This record gives sequence, C-alpha cells and structure tokens, in this order.
Amino acid sequence: MSTVATCLSRAGRLVYFMAPAYLANMTPPLVRYWRGWNRPISERWLGGHKTVVGFGAGVLAAVVVTLVQSRIAWPDGLVAYDHWIALGLRFGAGAMGGDAAKSFVKRRLGIAPGKPWIPWDQVDFVLGALILVGGQAALSWADVAIVLLLSAAGHILVSHVAYWIGVRDVKW
Repeated sequence: MSTVATCLSRAGRLVYFMAPAYLANMTPPLVRYWRGWNRPISERWLGGHKTVVGFGAGVLAAVVVTLVQSRIAWPDGLVAYDHWIALGLRFGAGAMGGDAAKSFVKRRLGIAPGKPWIPWDQVDFVLGALILVGGQAALSWADVAIVLLLSAAGHILVSHVAYWIGVRDVKW
C-alpha cells in the first residue's frame, strides 16, 4: 500500500473513531425548536442557546452511534466497542462538556453567543471527547493533530451548510 493510501486509510479510521463526537455536536441545533421543556442550562454562564434537551440529545446521539459502530465491527479499530454504552456516554459527555466549557470561557471573555471564536468553536467538542475517550484508543500525537485538523475543516464545512439550509443562525 502506498504512503498516500496508508495516510488516507488512517484518516478514515480516525474520522470513524470520532463519529460519535461529531454527531453529538451536530444534534443540539436540530432540537432547538422542540416545544417541550427545553430551557437553557444556564443563560448567565453559558448563554441561552445551550439547552438541557440539546445536551441530552447530543449525548444520546453519541450512544446511538457507538451502538452502530459496535455492530459494524470495523477491522483493526482504534478502540474496543465491548462496552459501547459507556464509550458512547463518554464521547457524548466529552463533546457536550467541551462545547459548554468553551461557551463558559467565551461568556467570561465577553464574546457574545454566536460570534466566532476561531479555532475554539471548531475544536471544543473534539478536545472534550478526546479528554474522556482518548486514553482508551491507540492514538499517537500525530493522530490527535490529524483529528483536530480534519475536525476543524469539517466543522467549518458543516456549519456553512447548516447555515445555508436554515438550521444555524450563523455560519461559524
């Protein structure tokens, strides 16, 4: 296998590994119009757009993705899916917690909700997920760098598409 093919294969495995965090991060905007009890977690500390239902839906999305991954059984995976529920909870809580922590810091710095804060808006959820799950995976520092770069680029692309179709209010 050529070096390029090897690199692309590793990048694909890393994206597959991070899929629970990616879907966890994409889920909250989809439930923002839920007409039930969807109050902000803390408007003062996180802003009005970080909601209880959004946080929970993000964690649930990560658990569902790890369930699917546990059934696919990708050969030579980066992590064991034997305890997929615990893994999904860590991915989801890490992704949602990383996003909430970034929002907390943004509020303390006086940056308004929805205003861009590059690169933290693009990698907050990834860092949170890697903190809670990374120790269980066979990741090198190069893998972490690849995950951060691919995630930042993918986040920008997905955010722009979500803005164009009306799911997000801002491009970033």
